[in-house]
Amino acid sequence: MRGPFHFAREGFRALGYSPLMFDVLVYLYETYWRPDACPDHAQLTRKLSAVGFEDEEIRDALSWLDGLAASAQSHHAEPGDRSLRIYSRDEQEHLGDASMGFISFLASAGVLPTAMREMVIDRAMAIPGGPLDLEDLKIIVLMVFWSLGEEPDALILDELFVAPEERLIH
Repeated sequence: MRGPFHFAREGFRALGYSPLMFDVLVYLYETYWRPDACPDHAQLTRKLSAVGFEDEEIRDALSWLDGLAASAQSHHAEPGDRSLRIYSRDEQEHLGDASMGFISFLASAGVLPTAMREMVIDRAMAIPGGPLDLEDLKIIVLMVFWSLGEEPDALILDELFVAPEERLIH
């Protein structure tokens, strides 16, 4: 079940969450071009089980996606032009430097608007353990785009899915 966006995960059980939850999310991204193309939860659970995912990982992923849908529907006031995002201590500890840096990179590049950034942070904070692995944050970013029916541009997709050691210098 290795798709082009599959990531190897080691040591995740020690962090308190299953690495396969992220594999379920990637599978959904690769299989369904947008969230409303997914079947209902019961049918989707059967399909995911049939392709080899465990019940716990399926439940975790679907619960996480329900939270993502709720986050997408919540309305936040748009910050002013001069506003600055300050991370709480809990967010700093949970996200870690690499994830906060990556979020800042995407925001400063103009590809992660404020509302999407807040959705990413909300869904990242919903993952138990910490600090969050950068590869998992990248999946969260992808799923936020997916949940809104948006496709990141090719350069951002490359940044989200090509491991640095796999990049070729031309």
